[in-house]
Amino acid sequence: MAVTAPICDFGWKAVDFNLLGIDGKRCRLADVKGKNGTLVVFMCNHCPYVKAVIDRIIRDARDLQSHGIGVAGINVNDAVQYPEDSYENMQRWAREKNFPFPYLVDPSQEVGHKYGAVCTPDFFGFNANLELQYRGRLDESKKEAASPAARRELYEAMLQVAKSGKGPAQQIPSMGCSIKWREDRAAAAQ
Repeated sequence: MAVTAPICDFGWKAVDFNLLGIDGKRCRLADVKGKNGTLVVFMCNHCPYVKAVIDRIIRDARDLQSHGIGVAGINVNDAVQYPEDSYENMQRWAREKNFPFPYLVDPSQEVGHKYGAVCTPDFFGFNANLELQYRGRLDESKKEAASPAARRELYEAMLQVAKSGKGPAQQIPSMGCSIKWREDRAAAAQ
């Protein structure tokens, strides 16, 4: 089911995490924080929205890292119900696509809940002080990638954040598959 992320809650402070990466090492927010900003992407392996834009996410991550913006991907989905999102499949996909950022797993789904993640992909763009400044979409892509000429909304917004500390006032929310919460987590959220 397609879900749209909420609008940006400007100034909301990033929540720390300590998650296992596909490289077998633990990773904290401080490990990915960039001097000019940080982008946390809630994503997964099986979502058609993510699959449609993964090459663009990788391109933008590389370009943003060259501007001092740290990037991390977090998979919060229930891998028991969605085996394509398993840790082993995360490792395989990240190797296949050569992810330039840590790809982390959140099996307890605690980090996903603390961030208020609702869909994949769900982008959280923070300034150098770890204050939320962007919660918009990557570009106009949906289940299919937009034209190669599509405006790079996330990239442009994060460059603005890197330069000014502030994100654009007007943002179009990200849309994607709903987060696949475990039954105990889904019930607790109601």
